[in-house]
Amino acid sequence: MQLVGKVALVTGASRGIGRAVALRLASHGAAVVVNYASGDAAAAETLRLLESAGGRGLLFQANVADARACEAMVAATLDNFGRIDILVNNAGITRDNIIVRMKTEEWQAVLDTNLTGAFNCTKAVVRPLLRQKTGGRIINIASVVGLAGGIGQTNYAAAKAGLLGLTKSLARELASRQITVNAVAPGFIATEMTAALPAALRESMLAQVPLGRAGTPEEVAEVVLFLAAAGSYITGQVVTVDGGMLMS
Repeated sequence: MQLVGKVALVTGASRGIGRAVALRLASHGAAVVVNYASGDAAAAETLRLLESAGGRGLLFQANVADARACEAMVAATLDNFGRIDILVNNAGITRDNIIVRMKTEEWQAVLDTNLTGAFNCTKAVVRPLLRQKTGGRIINIASVVGLAGGIGQTNYAAAKAGLLGLTKSLARELASRQITVNAVAPGFIATEMTAALPAALRESMLAQVPLGRAGTPEEVAEVVLFLAAAGSYITGQVVTVDGGMLMS
């Protein structure tokens, strides 16, 4: 699965799943734009790792909730690399709280980043993809929470469920142009975000995983790589990477 000559934009790529995806795509030849909203040092480390492995990359700080910032990011991608082929909408935040305590700002912040952010980046990328007339790949990082819900996560679940609807609708809209749109829904993955959860909650979540362990960001990145490099006849799908957590 080679991506030589391809250009990918990965949002929220300074750490965790986003970093793993950026490094995996770069290892197969893609030039990668590493987007981040904050954490200059972590983003710089992603770029360092990418380049030390022989990859080509570009850092771009932008809040994906800002449509104009997304447009500027895509413009910078085109200026630096001349094209764009792959978009991975990974940027996301959490503001967990039970509904009676959840503030409107907590609800809105998660929707703005996790759902509207994906819309903003996709809208900015689609026009150059159409002009190139060479197809493309859009991969949205959703969550099993968007499929099954989560206590204290109504904002996060709603955003991720919305992302699944966005994925399927765009897949239908863009299929005639050979632009595939798919979602990857990770389960319990060992990241900084899950490490911050209370120990009792982590143990409870692990108990629901038939494989009996947390997944790794690299395991999610492998699925993204497959969809980006070999998924030419796969579109409108949701691939769960959850150790069997939502097995039906």
